[in-house]
Amino acid sequence: MLTAATLGMALYGAYSILAAAVDLIWTSRLEAIANLAELAFGLLLTLSAAFVRVRMPGGLALALGALLGLQALAIHTDVHLTGSVALPFQLLRAGTVLLLLGLAFFGGRAERDRLGK
Repeated sequence: MLTAATLGMALYGAYSILAAAVDLIWTSRLEAIANLAELAFGLLLTLSAAFVRVRMPGGLALALGALLGLQALAIHTDVHLTGSVALPFQLLRAGTVLLLLGLAFFGGRAERDRLGK
């Protein structure tokens, strides 16, 4: 479970980095500051995925912060580009975040119990 959460967070972070870079360089649909923030949160999520994997104290909280930042930017993007929030997409994104956090939390707990620490 912990490995799946780590890979999911790393892929989500890489996707955010790539999407922000493409929008910043080529399409420019959003403000530069929003793209830079998405880039920063993507980098933070990718880094925190490694911290989650090694069960570093605070790693899960760092991942939660990055995921919440990306969620907020996704809502900003929806409102900026379409004038409204695409609720099904946002709920799917929030469900993915909850799944990743649940996998990380319970996977870390299972690994801790398995190792006896």
